[in-house]
Amino acid sequence: MADTVPEEVESLLQSEPLAAFLATSNAHKPHVAPLWYQYEDGVVELTTKGRKLSNIKSNPRVSLAVQKAKAGIPEWVVTLLGTAEVLEDEAEETRVRREINEKYGAKPDAYPENTLVTIDVGAVSYTVY
Repeated sequence: MADTVPEEVESLLQSEPLAAFLATSNAHKPHVAPLWYQYEDGVVELTTKGRKLSNIKSNPRVSLAVQKAKAGIPEWVVTLLGTAEVLEDEAEETRVRREINEKYGAKPDAYPENTLVTIDVGAVSYTVY
């Protein structure tokens, strides 16, 4: 749903390696955790494991927040609401893992235990300060 995401927001999400905070929920209990991501054309790609992954499998509705700040003062913040999907495609998982690891300065083959998840963005809110 790239039409949902304004060009300015796309530029912010692709600008530099910043931590994102993924909010998931299971049994009416929220769970928020930081992670690495990449964004392209209305889709967020990430690899993850553990509680985040199990929550997505039982409830694919998620939120992702990304903020750039300097000395604790925010420069911008983006919040995305969307639907997550766990993908069982080894070649795609390897590609995404390598791209994300490169973006964040990790070894290309780091974190092989993580599983590929995509988020189709449905709604966006953002503020540039």
